[in-house]
Amino acid sequence: MTGLVFKTSRTAVGTVVGGFDSHVPPPSSSDEIEREYSIEVSEKPKVAIQGEPGSFSEEAALKLLGDKVEILGFRHFEEVFESISEERADFCLVPIENSLTGSIHRNYDLLRRHRLKIGRELYLRIVHNLIALPGVKFEEVETVISHPVALSQCEQFFERFPKLQMKPSYDTSGSVKEIFDMGIRTTAAIAGRRASEVFGGDILMESVQDNEANYTRFVLLSPELTNAEGSNKTSIVFSFKSVPGALFKSLSVFALRDIDLTKIESRPIHGRPWEYLFYVDFLGSIEDESVQNALNHLQEITDVFEVLGCYPRDASVAKRGM
Repeated sequence: MTGLVFKTSRTAVGTVVGGFDSHVPPPSSSDEIEREYSIEVSEKPKVAIQGEPGSFSEEAALKLLGDKVEILGFRHFEEVFESISEERADFCLVPIENSLTGSIHRNYDLLRRHRLKIGRELYLRIVHNLIALPGVKFEEVETVISHPVALSQCEQFFERFPKLQMKPSYDTSGSVKEIFDMGIRTTAAIAGRRASEVFGGDILMESVQDNEANYTRFVLLSPELTNAEGSNKTSIVFSFKSVPGALFKSLSVFALRDIDLTKIESRPIHGRPWEYLFYVDFLGSIEDESVQNALNHLQEITDVFEVLGCYPRDASVAKRGM
């Protein structure tokens, strides 16, 4: 089989350790296990996304993977993740955080539940447009539909036009499809430019979002841990027993080695009230000696530990100072 193939032979730091997820003991700092991780897929890989044709997820998939993939659209994120476990898709591409609204917690939980790994990331700029049926004038529009997150990112637009009624939909591009399916001239949709091109709608207003610096981070997921050439960013998840200083000690393993953390996210552990999983992204590869030392150190003070992915960092969006 050919297509998207990732292969690597590396020194394994460990994936799942201890706790409620595994009874595998943590490796010692001297343990070195040579493994090869590969993903072999069909001639035209299948990539699952949430959304209709023309959605931001589809745009991200095409930008990241090109047009030599088959994109499978689903209505709900649960279906996207299930398509991997049911072997209907080789990969899935999901949004994990937005620069304005923060983390998409549901996808963090699904990532953990389905045991998928991050192989790539992409930052996509989100530009919202007001789209209507061909020939419709703005004055005719009474209702605007879109995904709830998209509507919340356009609050200033609705303050400018208070007579417009907001109505939530399951998807930005799906809202454009809805007005075409029903032929509603008094309803417009908020979606990306690609949605207007796919369905043939007219853009009545461009860039109606509140903030121009609106980016969504997408991650490409598969069942196997990969370490492609040029990988320089790593994602992990861990938890620890609730004792004083536990979080400080866990994060200090990175500070002591000058490893730059780019994100920290906590999620509650189901069935263990007031205990949390900590998701951490940092710059560095699992091939780096400093990273291996940090992760070996971290495993000594945590009861759950897993490497979620090691992949090339998308540095297209630079951080700006406050």
